[in-house]
Amino acid sequence: MAVSAAPFSMARVVVVGVGGLGTPAVRALAHAGVGSLVLVDDDTVDRTNLHRQILFRDADVGRHKLDAAADAVERQAGGVRPTVELVRERLHPGNALRVFAGASVVLECSDNYATKFLAADAARLSEVPIVHGAAIRWVGTALAVGPQGGPCYRCLFEDLPEGAQATCDLAGVVGPVCGIIGALQASFALELLGGGAPFGKLASLDGLHDELRFHTVKPRTSCALCGVRTIVDIDPARYLA
Repeated sequence: MAVSAAPFSMARVVVVGVGGLGTPAVRALAHAGVGSLVLVDDDTVDRTNLHRQILFRDADVGRHKLDAAADAVERQAGGVRPTVELVRERLHPGNALRVFAGASVVLECSDNYATKFLAADAARLSEVPIVHGAAIRWVGTALAVGPQGGPCYRCLFEDLPEGAQATCDLAGVVGPVCGIIGALQASFALELLGGGAPFGKLASLDGLHDELRFHTVKPRTSCALCGVRTIVDIDPARYLA
């Protein structure tokens, strides 16, 4: 049975990061009939990233990602195209709550821990569901979190790690891993927009061995975000690695 696009056409989906995860997610959401997409990024298209940033073409190299993404949605969506709002800056403590206001769901497709934790906190404070994604080398994960948390991103990782961390730029990432995780994020988002609740289910991809597994994440009563609730505002100092 086909899923009705009716609830999707009224949805406002915020996508934080229009890169390896964000581009396949945006493409899937646009084709699914999501009514409004809010794209958040401050970067330009780089030729070395084209293998995983599937909305972009050679002709887009050097352009702002958001302009290239908006053109791609217009070109590829077909039928009823979504309204596309462009936020030409990174998600940061000064804009996160404003960007998330009125969202039906947030897709966190960033490539650094500071943004991931900021997005998690802002979504909980805004009472908006969020779908986190990550990919590096052959491994990727996706996690959907409800508007009230429990379990949330901080239940799983607690806080920013100390010291330098591996990133896609340094460690590399396999393009199809990004495509699968971005598609899973879009799938989780569409499921909850359709009335489902895929919360507390961590999808884990081992691309090297072609294994996709689902794990149950348990809420932590001591979680600062959805347990003891010591995080009640967006403090910029909290997101300094």
